[in-house]
Amino acid sequence: MRVIFMGTPDFSVGTLEALIGAGHDVCLAVTQPDKPKGRGKEMQFPPVKETALKYGIPVYQPRKIRNPECIEELRKYNADVMVVIAFGQILPKKILEMTPYGCINVHASLLPKYRGAAPIQWSIIEGEAVTGVTTMQMDEGLDTGDMIMKAEVPVSEDETGETLHDKLAAAGAKLCVETLEALEKKTAVFEKQGESPTAYAKMLTKEMGNIDWAQPAVRIERLIRGLNSWPSAYTHWNGKVMKIWRAKADTQTVEDMQMGDDGRSGARGTIPGTVTSVGKEEFTVQTGDGGLRVYEVQIPGKKRMETGAFLRGYTMETGTILTRE
Repeated sequence: MRVIFMGTPDFSVGTLEALIGAGHDVCLAVTQPDKPKGRGKEMQFPPVKETALKYGIPVYQPRKIRNPECIEELRKYNADVMVVIAFGQILPKKILEMTPYGCINVHASLLPKYRGAAPIQWSIIEGEAVTGVTTMQMDEGLDTGDMIMKAEVPVSEDETGETLHDKLAAAGAKLCVETLEALEKKTAVFEKQGESPTAYAKMLTKEMGNIDWAQPAVRIERLIRGLNSWPSAYTHWNGKVMKIWRAKADTQTVEDMQMGDDGRSGARGTIPGTVTSVGKEEFTVQTGDGGLRVYEVQIPGKKRMETGAFLRGYTMETGTILTRE
């Protein structure tokens, strides 16, 4: 097939390379404009642009894909299909219907679950045991088009947003190639989506990572894993922001909890956020339900480090209270 590929971040790259490897004629890569990055504010290419240039594929970077001149530019390529994966702009109807096979999207969830911008992270935060990827025929809604194919991916107990990102990117690349093959052979089956059983997977913000220690330990652990590697979960210790990169819930039942003098639950009345024990390789923080063992941290000006290394350089005492501000 003659393909216009539309995508921007690392998640899109595997699918672009899979389409090239499968022999499709990727005639154009459409991606977001270059952005300044770092202290020097040097302009950086989006990952899809870097990959396209490596393979000699023309690159188009419109600021607003809806502009009439952008639509006419795409029309010049006479593509059979557009493949869209994490492009970053909403496509108008004229583009959705421009090619014979329309726009095929690879979405990182088992639709209709987790429509939205951050399905990978939210599937971990919400405790899903299985997630996956879905290919769909795009319409004017947000991730509401007819589903074509799905591939399931299990979520491991120690899964992070970063590791699941890589697994789903690989699964999506393979599924996209299979979907285009089914479209060509006219064996593709289209299925309408029902109502989503989950909340919209809204875009991540740095503020989301501010740990509320009154939440259950299992919930906080999932937040830490889901927001690893961006935007990361954090707390405040001795007036510093402490990022927590790896932790494990040490659950206890609500029946084992007692209410403190301030009316907040904790082990034997301990205020959530209190460091209840300090070992050689970890420290434990009381939450609203259970303790959270912390195994990897980072403080300003330092790299990520195992908690054991942190404790050999800094003093963390039992009774210290970690806060939200």
